[in-house]
Amino acid sequence: MTLERRFMLENPLMWLNYNNSAQMTWASYMTNSPTVIVLIGLPARGKTYISKKLTRYLNWIGVPTKVFNLGVYRREAVQSYKSYDFFRHDNKEAMKIRKQCAIVALQDVKSYLNEEGGQIAVFDATNTTRERRSLILSFAKENAYKVFFVESFCDDPEVIAANILDVKVSSPDYPERDRDSVMEDFLKRIECYKITYQPLDPDDHDKDLSFIQVINVGQRFLVNRVQDYIQSKIVYYLMNIHVQKHSIYLCRHGESQHNIQACIGGDSELSSRGKQFSKALRGFLENQKIPDLKVWTSQLRRTIQTAEELGVPYEQWKILNEIDAGICEEMTYEKIKETYPDEYSLRDQDKYHYRYPGGESYQDLVQRLEPVIMELESQGNVLVICHQAVMRCLLAYFLDKSADDLPYLKCPLHAVMKLTPVDVYIYIINISTWKKKKIYIYIYIICVYVCIYLFQVEIFIKIKIICV
Repeated sequence: MTLERRFMLENPLMWLNYNNSAQMTWASYMTNSPTVIVLIGLPARGKTYISKKLTRYLNWIGVPTKVFNLGVYRREAVQSYKSYDFFRHDNKEAMKIRKQCAIVALQDVKSYLNEEGGQIAVFDATNTTRERRSLILSFAKENAYKVFFVESFCDDPEVIAANILDVKVSSPDYPERDRDSVMEDFLKRIECYKITYQPLDPDDHDKDLSFIQVINVGQRFLVNRVQDYIQSKIVYYLMNIHVQKHSIYLCRHGESQHNIQACIGGDSELSSRGKQFSKALRGFLENQKIPDLKVWTSQLRRTIQTAEELGVPYEQWKILNEIDAGICEEMTYEKIKETYPDEYSLRDQDKYHYRYPGGESYQDLVQRLEPVIMELESQGNVLVICHQAVMRCLLAYFLDKSADDLPYLKCPLHAVMKLTPVDVYIYIINISTWKKKKIYIYIYIICVYVCIYLFQVEIFIKIKIICV
């Protein structure tokens, strides 16, 4: 192995933290200067939903990003929320508190971008007045940050009411409050904001700003003065996500001949157990009664053979193929350790960034799978039959896992993971014989609990074992 190759593998590309000591006003036009994404919109317009999804996506593609939710700062400053009166524009004491909370949050933004290696800060608040946006713009100019506004506009009363009931009823502002009283108070809060709301004006006052307006949950978009590659990625992502309820099912192919032999990569066929799983998977899907289900596979035989038993149309995606192991394709890990000890050691040191000679790294795989994420965000119900490394990358996105955790996520064979906006269901489809059934169930339960421990997600996880 050359010294150059060793250096490149041990020193992966990373975001450089911009040095802001000179405080030069032109610095915000530098390509790699940090960006502050500023949300705008009345309450119950999905700003926090957008903030969280956007942050999850940017972190997944390798851009260090963090959300700063002003509501959290406000609740720390005012321990007990009484009513909508706090948000009246003529409540001078409350207005002073709210402004101070914004200043404190912006100082935390500065610390994150200047001292903690952050590249993007998402400022999640209403920011409905030009005065507040001017404060943010001045702050960004002083610190040489770029600013990109995301305004969510919605005048559909059904969407607004659904958002209040789905999200605001469980808000920390309303502990032990009934739905009707929450709805009444929150609608009055919205009216308080409407009095002073000044939407972005793309034709005059705000024509020189960089922003996207998301109108009625993605029915229309207006994009203005996109400055750089990252902002274009943000626009592309926001134009693909939707809020309709849907489920995403992820599973690996059935057991293959290479699984039995402990070989990685290759294009082997299913084993007899793998064929049993594909038949059991059909029964599972029929029991689920999933409307308008789309099925996607890779172009490798083991995923195609798994899908063929389902009796439904399926699409083959080359970008869903397993990670390319290069010169190590179809070898066991023991053989790799024996034949390429340096490569084995390098992979063990940094599994996410390590690239097989002539092959791919997990980092490469994430970039390859980005179009799949965009499609999954914009589609309805989808079953993705894929491979271990691919499934790890997809799960890391949906469960907001770091690059360090991604290569170690547990994705057992013959298990289906159902992802919804609020729940994760793990279905273990046991196709063993009755004699071995208890043993296999025990093994699978261990795998699932390890999986849950590694996920550590703040959503409810349900486990069901289906014996076939």
